[in-house]
Amino acid sequence: MNAEVFLPDDYKPAENEPFMNDRQLAYFQRKLLDWKADLVSDSKDTITGLQDGTRNIPDVADRASEETDRALELRTRDRARKLVGKIDAALRRIDEGEFGYCSITGEPISLKRLDARPVATMSLEAQERHERREKVHRDD
Repeated sequence: MNAEVFLPDDYKPAENEPFMNDRQLAYFQRKLLDWKADLVSDSKDTITGLQDGTRNIPDVADRASEETDRALELRTRDRARKLVGKIDAALRRIDEGEFGYCSITGEPISLKRLDARPVATMSLEAQERHERREKVHRDD
């Protein structure tokens, strides 16, 4: 996206406007950037908490509980790291003019789906077909 687009705070993409017009693209770009900023901020808080939380706990049960909490937090951060990668890929698709279109069929992904999951790369129908195919192969 090149031009700066005015976007009111209460703007929501609507089906009755041209698909992936400048306002919609600006809306999704802002949504993705805000989401990424939140994830990065949470990650920094986690790192600080893990650094500050290193302490010697004499009780074995308490130490095991704290280690479990730390492992869970690290898994959560790893998922967030992967999500940041998907967000970056979605931002690239916006820049390249490919955002909002199914990577399988080339058809538009519904605005409702994109609003709920702006990193989506497939239409709901293509995603469901993909998951059914994956399940069949997993069961073999």
